[in-house]
Amino acid sequence: MSTRTARPVTDEKPSAALTAAQAALAAEHAAVYGYGVLGGRVGGGRRAEARSAHDGHRSRRDTLARTVRDLGGTPVAAAAAYALPFPVADSASAVRLAAVLEDRVAGVYADLVRAAEGGLRREAAGALREAAVRSARWRGGGVAFPGLAERAAGADPAATGPVEAAGADGTR
Repeated sequence: MSTRTARPVTDEKPSAALTAAQAALAAEHAAVYGYGVLGGRVGGGRRAEARSAHDGHRSRRDTLARTVRDLGGTPVAAAAAYALPFPVADSASAVRLAAVLEDRVAGVYADLVRAAEGGLRREAAGALREAAVRSARWRGGGVAFPGLAERAAGADPAATGPVEAAGADGTR
């Protein structure tokens, strides 16, 4: 016989911070996958940069899983595979994918900054900054409003929206 008590079932809607943290966690799962794909294709001069980004996303993913639990949720699991926004066949497409992944991660962290407060908001702002810097390095230049694709001049929202991974299907 167990002494544990079951959690009561409630119809409460998750908080905005929990929903945004789950989206950020899903994006980090996708980024880890994406860097796994592009890591074998990126040119030798940028492999260390890809490895560092991969490690950073793994760390953020693990932190977000704890955050989701702390907010009362069950962390979203990684998918077995993700649809990439385009084929990655060479170093140039690997670099392009890295920039897209970082843009998409920045987008979900911008949402988390809006939804959170206190320490979680500071962490999300730091993650947004890191993604924006990595995106600028991969792309060779930045955007005016990192994480806000709809504000970037001439941006195609479908091209910069979240990955399925961070979702290639355009959902957040």
